[in-house]
Amino acid sequence: MTIGFIGLGNMAGAMIGGILGKQLVAPEDIIGSAKTEETRAKVSAKFRVKTAETNVQVAEAADILFLAVKPVFLDDVIREIRKAVKRDALVVSIAAGRDLKFLKESFDRPELKIIRCMPNTPALVLEGCTGVCAGEEVPREDLDRVVRLMESFGKASVVPERLMDVVVGVSGSSPAYVFLFIEAMADAAVAAGMPRKQAYEFAAQAVLGSARMVLETGMHPGQLKDMVCSPGGTTIQAVKVLEEKGMRAAVMDAMDACIEKSRNM
Repeated sequence: MTIGFIGLGNMAGAMIGGILGKQLVAPEDIIGSAKTEETRAKVSAKFRVKTAETNVQVAEAADILFLAVKPVFLDDVIREIRKAVKRDALVVSIAAGRDLKFLKESFDRPELKIIRCMPNTPALVLEGCTGVCAGEEVPREDLDRVVRLMESFGKASVVPERLMDVVVGVSGSSPAYVFLFIEAMADAAVAAGMPRKQAYEFAAQAVLGSARMVLETGMHPGQLKDMVCSPGGTTIQAVKVLEEKGMRAAVMDAMDACIEKSRNM
């Protein structure tokens, strides 16, 4: 099985690293293309995978073809490769805002099996979260194969396509919200006298540990919050201020805006 990547940016690199790290395929079973020779050489040197000068060469070789390009470039890439893709290939797009209907119409190849995925940047540290949806023409075994590939660099879950824009809001874009939160906590710690580097470490580790508690205990986040809020203590005072400032409403409004933008791309 040959896995192809059109686009060898950060997300593709994270995916390749995870796939090879879990030994799902050998380096020689991966081929990728990128705009510049510099990028191709960098990825080839890092992962020992094959590279090609053109997107068509990758499309012709791949049994599973990942379209790892930004949405603005997707139309041109599909026009370039649509006749070169193998008849029985799996085509997997990670472009936000481009639904299965768009992909099917763009390829104009009714026999093609097409899957959409929405990974996020924590894939770079093998802690990604990916939503996956597929067209009716995709056999379950092929969908499961793609999910396993996505699980090589984090968690992956199959969702109905109607929820893919929600995946963008709650997972795809949400690392930016978390980074803002970490930065704000660190800024406050610095204002109170803590060195900047140490402040980022404390804030980031607190977020990491808290997220792990949600995932590993299975407890409701509200229960976990209550465990920290001792009567008359410091934490409940901080929570009170966050509620007064509308933290929950701000987060929900931000996600609503993100989801709506994804729906209208």
